[in-house]
Amino acid sequence: MCLFCKIVKNEIPSSKVYEDNKVLAFMDIAPINPGHVLVVPKDHYANMEEIPEDLLASVMFVVKKIGKAMKSGLGIEAYNIQENNDPIAGQIIPHIHFHIIPRYKNDKLKLWPGKKYNDGEIDKVVEKIKNELN
Repeated sequence: MCLFCKIVKNEIPSSKVYEDNKVLAFMDIAPINPGHVLVVPKDHYANMEEIPEDLLASVMFVVKKIGKAMKSGLGIEAYNIQENNDPIAGQIIPHIHFHIIPRYKNDKLKLWPGKKYNDGEIDKVVEKIKNELN
């Protein structure tokens, strides 16, 4: 059983922020900034491709609700929402989860650097993605 499933089943303690019958939100024990929250579906799905759309919508509703509460409760102006989808993208726990990271002025958190496409490359990438859309 994965770590987040154990947290959902109360086998491991957590600092819960929100809970309903489908979704649990709790504090990250290794926060990027104070107030960093993780939002997970209670049912186990490894990644974005596995989670049913209706459950994903419920999870995102909670992400929005907590982000709004962070702004007023913590007095922040902004937050990042992040989902690392699979290990190469940085996913450590194989249970889909969203990070809500409060942002503070001068917190020195750096976002990823942008890159440029080579000539004609963007059109090829667009075509490959569009060919796979249903």
